[in-house]
Amino acid sequence: MAAASFTAAKFLAPAVAARSGADRAPSFPASSAMRPLRRIRPARRLLAVSSDVLAGNKATPAAAAQPAVTREEALELYEDMVLGRNFEDMCAQMYYRGKMFGFVHLYNGQEAVSTGFIKLLNQPDCVVSTYRDHVHALSKGVPARSVMAELFGKATGCCRGQGGSMHMFSEPHNVLGGFAFIGEGIPVATGAAFAAKYRHEVLKQSSPDGLDVTIAFFGDGTANNGQFFECLNMAQLWKLPIIFVVENNLWAIGMSHLRATSDPEIWKKGPAFGMPGVHVDGMDVLKVREVAKEAIDRARRGEGPTLVEAETYRFRGHSLADPDELRRPDEKSHYAARDPITQLKKYIIEQNLASEAELKSIEKRIDDVVEEAVEFADASPLPPRSQLLENVFADPKGFGIGPDGKYRCEDPKFTQGTAQV
Repeated sequence: MAAASFTAAKFLAPAVAARSGADRAPSFPASSAMRPLRRIRPARRLLAVSSDVLAGNKATPAAAAQPAVTREEALELYEDMVLGRNFEDMCAQMYYRGKMFGFVHLYNGQEAVSTGFIKLLNQPDCVVSTYRDHVHALSKGVPARSVMAELFGKATGCCRGQGGSMHMFSEPHNVLGGFAFIGEGIPVATGAAFAAKYRHEVLKQSSPDGLDVTIAFFGDGTANNGQFFECLNMAQLWKLPIIFVVENNLWAIGMSHLRATSDPEIWKKGPAFGMPGVHVDGMDVLKVREVAKEAIDRARRGEGPTLVEAETYRFRGHSLADPDELRRPDEKSHYAARDPITQLKKYIIEQNLASEAELKSIEKRIDDVVEEAVEFADASPLPPRSQLLENVFADPKGFGIGPDGKYRCEDPKFTQGTAQV
């Protein structure tokens, strides 16, 4: 597989282009890892947003002269992707059995993006996610039992049962949260990247590898929001060590990406701010990993941010409450045939990196991990009432606790007059 290079992905800024007399941006090299979205022709009947679907065929990459990953790397990628898929499938079962509450958004089909990026990170590196955050947490190393217990609303969860599906957080693993509202995690990620640069340049506390890196995951719908553009500008201005990863699964709930944005090629918004913008096949973990490695390396070197658009697809509805009736059957079947886990499994066997039996052994081990996570979550206690207002106000005892240690709200006089408010 050809090595990724972002030099060709950069576009001339308008002022530079005007001075040089260029009337258009330089073209991409013929690299499948950084293939730009094909332009949409009005006369063509649209099946979906994807350039792959619009073209009506599947890209067939040339066989690599040698494996793009080692045996150990390939098995790590496979195990992480299988864990994400099996965990989410179990979440669906538990949701319909009444073990989980509220909205639960599953990640099935998008595993190549999480695995391809996060498995290249170090422990001090940060991940900021969205409401579709379970698998991001798992890829960063949060134990499956802690994530499942959080989904069950139990005290043993990674947020002690107070976060739930959309708010995974783990300080030891530097998972800085899932965020329910689209785009609200991007400023948090930009702040984390600023903190990393401050530690490195001012406090001289960074690791020997270079700057700590932050990855901000978000969807295609977020790329039309104001804070996205503000943070792109700030990150490039200050050369922050951050990668903005757009998981373009082609649909913002029930809104096709084509109908929601004036230019569906999200990666082009990066060069508008002077940073590399890259499009990658988000259904191929090896292509994602190739692009991710270059983006992470340049961030560590202090060369600034990168915008990556990973074109992917979710195999389930927007959430488990979504009957998924808006997407066309032929579109869904097209992407189901490009399952990223199936593709990686085929690659591993063809490259003689592992046998079918070894992969089956990994799958069995992951089944056991997920089953144990459910048993642990189900047996765990609910959070105590005393935990309700902790970490909300500055008072370490929690707002509303009197000198005697009891909640003042339990005093009948405490709520006098509030009925009229």
